[in-house]
Amino acid sequence: MKLIDGKQVSSDIRDTIKKEVAGFLDKGKRAPHLAAILVGEDAASQTYVANKEKSCKNVGIISSVYRLPVKTTQDELLGIIDFINQDDDVDGVIVQLPLPEHIDNNTIIEAIHPSKDVDGFHPVNIGKMVSGLPTYLPATPYGILMMLEYYKIETSGKNCVVLGRSNIVGTPMSLLLSRKAYPGNCTVTTVHSRSQNIEKITAEADIIVAALGQPHFLKEEMVKKDAVIIDVGIHRVPSETTKSGFRLIGDVDFEKVAPKASWITPVPGGVGPMTITGLLMNTLQAYKKEIYS
Repeated sequence: MKLIDGKQVSSDIRDTIKKEVAGFLDKGKRAPHLAAILVGEDAASQTYVANKEKSCKNVGIISSVYRLPVKTTQDELLGIIDFINQDDDVDGVIVQLPLPEHIDNNTIIEAIHPSKDVDGFHPVNIGKMVSGLPTYLPATPYGILMMLEYYKIETSGKNCVVLGRSNIVGTPMSLLLSRKAYPGNCTVTTVHSRSQNIEKITAEADIIVAALGQPHFLKEEMVKKDAVIIDVGIHRVPSETTKSGFRLIGDVDFEKVAPKASWITPVPGGVGPMTITGLLMNTLQAYKKEIYS
């Protein structure tokens, strides 16, 4: 078993971004600029945005955060997005999900100009991804692709099972792994809550991407020897062995599955660091106008 070290991959890629940004500044150009909008007090969202701010600072990207009260109306939020869309000094914008119930996610996502949609969620960018055109890829799937490429893990012709069909991870991951490219060229099966014989399906997989959001869903008996395991899940569970009183686990029963795997991501320290790295890469692309001129 070999560990896919997301921290190491992320560190190396961020070093490259940092050097490139420093080069822009040396030439008298402005730094790339990423804006984030956070509505409400969701703890997980606040943590993610704080990590994004820190990560931007570490590579030289300007980070602006709009922290809005939970009572912010949809029209008020749309007005802020429109303002950012028209600001030439802002290269990318993300609206942190989930949003309060009185705000429609799709309306907000579609209001972001595709050229600044560095989350890769706008229908235009999703359509480009499906068509195999250059676009901003959703950050977590993008991060997973970078990990596979970093470790030169073979994907062509492999039988891949993606557990989960969310618009953020599962569905784009399935599309990207089946594309005619590297990493890609997999035969992909998507498994979800209505799927039957899940254990049989996963047991035949060369690569498994676990993104169901269920702690320790993937068990030892569901995995064949030498499979590649990518664990997207992250869950906080009580623990008597840590000072904090909790520990983080994934969708994979790591201790039991790892001995059977050829490659596996840990939780924490696997996919997590790569999500923000994917966002930073998209912001850099937006700044350089590689997708939209």
